[in-house]
Amino acid sequence: MSTNEETITELGRGAYWQDLHVGQRFRTLRRTITETDLINFISTTGMLEAIFIDAEFEGAAIDGRPVPAALTQCMIEGLLFQTMIQGTGLALLEMTLKALKPVRIGDTVWATVTVTGIKPTSKHNRAVIDSEIAVFNTRDEQVLSYTAKRMLAGRT
Repeated sequence: MSTNEETITELGRGAYWQDLHVGQRFRTLRRTITETDLINFISTTGMLEAIFIDAEFEGAAIDGRPVPAALTQCMIEGLLFQTMIQGTGLALLEMTLKALKPVRIGDTVWATVTVTGIKPTSKHNRAVIDSEIAVFNTRDEQVLSYTAKRMLAGRT
C-alpha cells in the first residue's frame, strides 16, 4: 500500500474492538425473507418440518408461511458479517436465542445491536465483545432476542 492509499478510508471494514464502547448501538440494514431463502435454509440444514415444507399445513397455529427462528437469526448474522464484523470478526464464542414472535415469508427483518461488554484479551490485540441483538419484523414487532459473545481484532 502506498503512502497515498494509507489516507483513504476503506469501505466495508468492520469495527475494531477499540472503536466500540459499552452502550453503543447499531442498526442493521433490512432484509426481506423469501420462499427461496426458506427452501435453501431448510434443505441445507435438514429442517424439513411439515410446517415449513407444506404451504397448506393445517396443524399450524401460525397464519402465513413461518420460517425457522434459526433462519431469521442467520439472516441478521449475515447482515452483521457484511458490516460490523467484516474483516475484524475472529470468532463467535457464545450465543443465546429467544424467539418471541413468528417470522413469515415476505417479512422484512432488521436488528439493533447494543454493545454490553468489552474485555481485551492478554494476547494478540483482541477483545471479547458482548452484545444484545433485538430483531424486528415488517410491523416493527420484536421477533427475536439474542446475545452474542464474539472475539474481535484490534487495530494494528
